[in-house]
Amino acid sequence: MNKRKLLDLFIELIQSDLNKLTQSARAAHEAAIHTESKAEDQYDTRGLEASYLAGAQSKRIIELDESINVYTHLNIQSFTSDSPIASTALIELKSNEKYFFYLLMPVGGGLKVEFENKIVHLITPQSPLGAALLGKKVGAQIELKIQNEFRDYDIVRVD
Repeated sequence: MNKRKLLDLFIELIQSDLNKLTQSARAAHEAAIHTESKAEDQYDTRGLEASYLAGAQSKRIIELDESINVYTHLNIQSFTSDSPIASTALIELKSNEKYFFYLLMPVGGGLKVEFENKIVHLITPQSPLGAALLGKKVGAQIELKIQNEFRDYDIVRVD
């Protein structure tokens, strides 16, 4: 798989989310400062709630911008079967005769895209799966507890 093209798909997805969030944050900010948002009594919190929403959305916009910046300028590493898993590794796992694909990145996990007829999930070292994979090599096995159930994964390939 071409990891640069895969990463570009994730950038497009993040950029789309960023555009939607920016519009939403702008609307929340306008609602927070609008004259109708002024409290009519001590229990009227419309303006306050709108300002909290605008603040949270602004924080998320900064996070998405950071992800795009990191992904755009990141040096994509090449891996072999002897390489320990690290950031920018594309990992193929097998569990119960099913195959799963993950791209390990320093920031911005939780997304997925379809690439070359495969679903690829974006994970970070902060996630349980990312933490379990760090430093492992092809042929290793990891065990994760997911929803009170232990699952074994074989590391099949690392690119």
